[in-house]
Amino acid sequence: MIEAKYVNTLRKIYTRLENLEDNRVNWVVTGSVGMALQGMDVDVHDIDIQTDQDGAYETESRFSEYVVEPVRFSISERIRSHFGTLEIGDIKVEIMGDIQKRLDDQTWEEPVKVERYKCWVEVDGMRIPVLSLEYEYQAYLILGRNEKAEKLQKWLENRKAG
Repeated sequence: MIEAKYVNTLRKIYTRLENLEDNRVNWVVTGSVGMALQGMDVDVHDIDIQTDQDGAYETESRFSEYVVEPVRFSISERIRSHFGTLEIGDIKVEIMGDIQKRLDDQTWEEPVKVERYKCWVEVDGMRIPVLSLEYEYQAYLILGRNEKAEKLQKWLENRKAG
């Protein structure tokens, strides 16, 4: 279960991104909060929002008073995206748009289409979009984050067995 302060921050995000019928942002919660919302026992330190390029800049615009690091195209060794950071209260919120992971052959995969891997979790009266844990497992493998991938794999196997 995640702490109330994260649920409260999710409510702010949900209200500004999901409830607006006009110009909705195609978004999901990913990382530790996404995992925790789906039942995994993980430590939560921030909230990660994954979207497309337009959604990253739209999210920044809708939360302009919380921007710590403006959204911009960012490249690291294994990942590139339109990345920015918000701080809502004392919660860090990372925005990632059109994420691409570097493959073993050093090429970049196509930007992730979050709608392909989106599932929904009910929490505190909200229907929160999250990335499927099966997708998260594959993503962590590609990124070489084997410890997280193993934890996800074990959890998924236990869920299927139970």
